[in-house]
Amino acid sequence: MDRLEGMRIFVTVADSRGFAPAARQLGLSPPAVSRAIVALEEHVGAQLLRRSTRSVSLTEVGERFHADCKRILADIAEAEASASGAYEAPQGQLAITAPQMFGRLHVTPVVLDFLAQHPQVGARTYFVDHIVSLLDEGFDVAVRIAHLPDSGLTAVRVGHVRRVIVASPEYLAAHGVPRAPSDLDAHAAIGFAISGGATAPWALYPPAKKHRADRVIATPRMQLTANSGEMGIAAALAGRGLARALSYQVAGDVQAGRLRIVLADHEPPPIPVQIVYADGRKAPAKVKAFVDFAVARLREQPVLSGSFDWPAPA
Repeated sequence: MDRLEGMRIFVTVADSRGFAPAARQLGLSPPAVSRAIVALEEHVGAQLLRRSTRSVSLTEVGERFHADCKRILADIAEAEASASGAYEAPQGQLAITAPQMFGRLHVTPVVLDFLAQHPQVGARTYFVDHIVSLLDEGFDVAVRIAHLPDSGLTAVRVGHVRRVIVASPEYLAAHGVPRAPSDLDAHAAIGFAISGGATAPWALYPPAKKHRADRVIATPRMQLTANSGEMGIAAALAGRGLARALSYQVAGDVQAGRLRIVLADHEPPPIPVQIVYADGRKAPAKVKAFVDFAVARLREQPVLSGSFDWPAPA
């Protein structure tokens, strides 16, 4: 067995926590993957994986060997890419992830224009409303709408968005305009489903106060809960109640008068929009070129830069 190939198989098995998913990723049969791991363990003279009927896990030796293998494989990949010119001119496949609606509205045009300028680059996009690990899932660039924890990734801020409450003019005419968080108790609303089936709370703040200790949790009556922001916005447009959304999601409807923002003085602090990638200045040319291109384009977006002309709140 080729030693480097054995390392690649071992890393894939460890990261996917199973022989069958690793086999699918590698295009091999599960028995072939199993034989490769056994041969590798015999070569290093230690057990690297604990097997069970449902999954595999790393032994203590396996954890150290896994880290060493990933470093060695990354160094080899960098050397090969450098030799092939990938660090000199944009080329190869670029994998990009972003939140679903933001990806559709703002990332898709950027990707299409970038590919038009760089015919030697291909792209794979994955737009989902949860955090995707760049390193574990093989992505080059991510757009994150969040306050990010410290990590080894490079983050470039391109703007910010607001967390707003909106309703249709018809709903507000029929039920009144809430002026304080306590007024929401008398209103219908569309909730957003988070993990475990819970509904995301509506945290609001007194005017001019944005400290977490000052926030209050509003409790409107939520007849409908959806795991899609777009469904919540559609329900608000249909007059079904108040909906909470990110400002970029409703900018067009607010500007057109189909929705109105309420309780703007009680909004939480803005959320940063950031482009995230690995390797910093050592990133391949395709990544650096796309990040530079995307940063410039997204910073021009009024809804992200703070220059959007929002109508007066209701």
